[in-house]
Amino acid sequence: MNPIIILGSGLAGYNVAKELRKLDKETPLMVITADSGSFYSKPMLSNALAGKKPPSAIALNSPEQMASQLNATVRATTRVTSVNATAHSVQIGDESLSYSKLVLALGADQIRLPIAGNAADAIITVNDLDDFGRFHTLLDGKKRVAIIGAGLIGSEFANDLAVGGHHAEVIDIAAQPLGRLLPPQGGDMVREKLKALGVVWHFGTGTKSVDRDDSALKVTLDNGTVISADIVLSAVGLKPRVALAQAAGLKVNRGIVVNRQLQTSDADIYALGDCMEIEGLVMPYVMPIMHAARAMGATLGGKPTPVSFPAMPVMVKTPACPTIVSPPAPGAAGEWQVEASAEGVKSLFVDSSGKLLGFALNGAATAERAKLAPQLPPVLAVT
Repeated sequence: MNPIIILGSGLAGYNVAKELRKLDKETPLMVITADSGSFYSKPMLSNALAGKKPPSAIALNSPEQMASQLNATVRATTRVTSVNATAHSVQIGDESLSYSKLVLALGADQIRLPIAGNAADAIITVNDLDDFGRFHTLLDGKKRVAIIGAGLIGSEFANDLAVGGHHAEVIDIAAQPLGRLLPPQGGDMVREKLKALGVVWHFGTGTKSVDRDDSALKVTLDNGTVISADIVLSAVGLKPRVALAQAAGLKVNRGIVVNRQLQTSDADIYALGDCMEIEGLVMPYVMPIMHAARAMGATLGGKPTPVSFPAMPVMVKTPACPTIVSPPAPGAAGEWQVEASAEGVKSLFVDSSGKLLGFALNGAATAERAKLAPQLPPVLAVT
């Protein structure tokens, strides 16, 4: 019997395997990953420095331990070069492996901006545990980090670096941090609280070039400001990995398009996680992954289960300014109603009838999460 093959060993890939094994202990299972194959929680990467956690402390299980737990074969540091949907096989160089079902848990890549300069190649990203290991090594003995992007990941790293004793300067073309998630009053609170830690913000400007300047890096902004840094970290967002699926003839848009049973345009190939697009939505967060993994595990285990997504508030890991967001659906009609004080900012996005469609809570207002979350509409209702 050909195995179920899962491509990817992040939260999505390993959690599908775990959910499948709750129902089916014996079907042959293989996990193939280009990474080291360790099991870890990716959100830990942007708050490990303050806790002085080295990469080895973030990995919860080795690939060998995961293989034992899952009664599976785990092939780490192995890159699949192509998928043949007709032949039900994946190619690894000259090696061909047949599958019964294929799960694409490929994740997403950090977006790289076109930046000039003779040190543009020195700009780093942190997108997995291996990346964090390299970043952690680079930080040894270094103090100054320039961060391109003041969104969720950029803001989290700025908080973590500052608490960990580093000097962080953050650059973004937006007018505030977390510009896609917070109204201005909430963004102001995040900005001021992180500024109090020593974070320096550069808003309303982009990064023009990065050049070598003796042992440092010279970061020139579009507005003419020059920053001297030891490390430049890019955190401007994610783009789903779709190339493998596209080359296999699967339907892709922003992500790999799936139906409510998480099937791609080929009935025996599934996708979930950061690489997935469902009903026009791409959701690069932990809770959608967990819901999708449970549904897909049941489906692969012989109990076809459509996925549904309740409202899933996201906790932003900026301890200097506790923040919880549940953005309204893209294109939702409504307006922000904001109550701000020195202790917190409560921002509610409501429609013309007063129905709550989303919220953003900062500081003391985060205590209202439990009361507000049940009032939100589901992201994808149960069918």
